[in-house]
Amino acid sequence: MSTTPAPPPDRAVPGAGAPSAGPVRERGDACPGALRLHAADDGALARIRLPGGLLTVSQAMELARISEDLGDGHLDLTSRGNVQLRGLAEGCGGTVAGRLREHGMLPSDRHDRIRNVAASPLCGLDGWRADSGPGPDSGSASGSGPGPEGTPADVQAWARELDELLCADDAGADLTALSGRFLFGLDDGRGDIVALRPDVTLIASGPGRAGLYFGTSGPGLRVAAADAPRAAVLAAAEFLAAREACGSTAWRVRELPAGRRPAAGGLAERLAAAGIACTPLPSPLRLPLGEPPAPGVVTGPGGLRALSVTAPLGRLTSTQVRVVSRMALESGGGEVRVTPWRGLVVPGFPAAKAPGLLTVLANAGFVTSADSAWHRAGACAGRPGCAKSLADVRADAADCLAGGQPAGAAALPVYWSGCERRCGHPGGGPWVDVLATGDGYRVTVRDQDGGDGGRQGAVPRTVTTAGLAGAVAAARTTT
Repeated sequence: MSTTPAPPPDRAVPGAGAPSAGPVRERGDACPGALRLHAADDGALARIRLPGGLLTVSQAMELARISEDLGDGHLDLTSRGNVQLRGLAEGCGGTVAGRLREHGMLPSDRHDRIRNVAASPLCGLDGWRADSGPGPDSGSASGSGPGPEGTPADVQAWARELDELLCADDAGADLTALSGRFLFGLDDGRGDIVALRPDVTLIASGPGRAGLYFGTSGPGLRVAAADAPRAAVLAAAEFLAAREACGSTAWRVRELPAGRRPAAGGLAERLAAAGIACTPLPSPLRLPLGEPPAPGVVTGPGGLRALSVTAPLGRLTSTQVRVVSRMALESGGGEVRVTPWRGLVVPGFPAAKAPGLLTVLANAGFVTSADSAWHRAGACAGRPGCAKSLADVRADAADCLAGGQPAGAAALPVYWSGCERRCGHPGGGPWVDVLATGDGYRVTVRDQDGGDGGRQGAVPRTVTTAGLAGAVAAARTTT
């Protein structure tokens, strides 16, 4: 089992509101989407949601074409496995939306921004299965999944079904009031998605069953795997009901005060009314925690291999997207999975071809080894794209990493931010916070989401860009 630290308790997020209601938002949720574009200094920004991170080769190629025709020629990968297009020309929103619809990436205008679904990207590709080790739900199955006894859960199939339900007008619940930040997490039992701290979490827990939780702590409910996507929709409806009951404007489950959050008991009643059987799971409960996919060749069943790579600082050129898409089309399974760690997993390659194809991706500029200094390194947009940024953080990060020491698989993630908002920073474990100050950077090791301070006992280090490489390398090896 992974040594990734457990996520922090789902405590309430502090805010200006009364304790009974949680934080009061002074403005509405401005999270961008494919229809609601964000006006940045470098042009408009569109966020294309990819439930489960799933892309066909045709869709990936179309995103590359849109970025060239209408944007800056890049695709930014997000911390939820989505894609952003930047530098979009004024007035091109309708054209972008039309092209996305044509290729199946905008199935419903009304539901665009609520399609935030992260799923374990290696599910079915590396032979791992939910009943191969201890998990949060070790009891007997309460129902049967779509496959025979012993068939591993397919969380990508869950993602597809959940997306259809989220976009349906007759799914039994209207979820259009959800924030664009609300996250569904579909974990195949290895704990990688649990570490992202979703709002509604489904965990495969053995043949034919799944655990359903609010956030990352118990109590939870055991449901049949076949009912899991529908149960997740009803859990989101239970959150909306709890939010309305206390008069809150919270965007996330953990923003509600602990005593006013949706509870397993109320959810069980809602599931029963919808004809979904469930069984309470014990509390307190420690959910499984796992690591993101490491870069390299992934050995899977049936003699097939997958390739796992990451995007340098979370950004790909349209040329890089074409390279990986053609590879998937000509030698792989015709599918690309975008990961919440700003990477790609490309399945379906013959074992003999995989090492050579990984070399091709390395030569194209992808991060293909955990020993690379660029592994688990990220940055916000920074200047000139963001008016709030105090520095061109991507350029400074690239200079730092190009001359930096190899990170190694055990190195902490590192993230450069141009301002105190730290947009897109990592969560779920310790990370190195490199924050622009206007005349340099402040380097701090943070635990989990970090709050307003760093790790207990850690002393922030303020450096100029000249001393940044050494300070970051030292911080990444902190234990």
